[in-house]
Amino acid sequence: MKSFHLVGSVLLILLAAAGCSTVAPRDMSLFFEHQPMSVLVLPPINHSSDVDASYDMLAMCTQPLCELGYYVYPVAVVDRVMKENGVTIPDEMHGLPLDKLGDVFGADAVLYMVIERYGSKYLVFASQVEVAVRASLVDVRTGQTLWDGSAHRVESGSSGLIEALVEQVLNQLTDQVHQVGRMAVAELFYSGPTGIPVGHRFPKTEP
Repeated sequence: MKSFHLVGSVLLILLAAAGCSTVAPRDMSLFFEHQPMSVLVLPPINHSSDVDASYDMLAMCTQPLCELGYYVYPVAVVDRVMKENGVTIPDEMHGLPLDKLGDVFGADAVLYMVIERYGSKYLVFASQVEVAVRASLVDVRTGQTLWDGSAHRVESGSSGLIEALVEQVLNQLTDQVHQVGRMAVAELFYSGPTGIPVGHRFPKTEP
C-alpha cells in the first residue's frame, strides 16, 4: 500500500509537470496501429554494480503497466519458464527470437529494459542515490519498436560514509534505492507525452 501511494504521488507530480512542459508530442502512430494488449516484461540487463538491481526493477514494473491498462504476464512465472528451459540470465533472455517468445507466451509485445545506474554513492558527510534505466516496447509479430523511453533519478541523502558503517543506516539507504527506483519507473511509464499510452484495460471515464 505504501508503494502504491508513492507511485500515485509521483504520477500526480509528473502529470502536473507535463502540463507546464513544452515537450512536443511524439509520433505514436505505429503504436496505435498495433495496439498491444498484453506485455511480456523480461528481466532487465544490469550494467550497474548492484547484483540485485535486475530483479528489483522487474518487480516494480508490473503495477504501473497494469494501471495503464495492459495485461502483464506474471514475472515470476516467466522467469521460471525461462530457467526451466536453460535460459538463466537476462542477457540470454533478451537474445531470444521474438517468434519463440510469441509461441511460448502469446504476448503482443515484449518490454526490454537496461539498467545503467542503480544504487548509492557515499561521500564523507552525505550520500547520493541514483537510478537510470532505458526501455523499449517491441511488437512480437513485426519486431518494430512501438515505444521507447528512459528515466534518470538522483536523490540526495543525509547519511555519509561514517554513518554508512552502521547497519541501520545501510538498511535505510537500501529502502531509499527502492523508492528512487519506483520513482524512475513511474517517470519512465507515466511521463506525459513521452510515456506509454494507456491500453485497452484502462478504465474509461464517464462523459
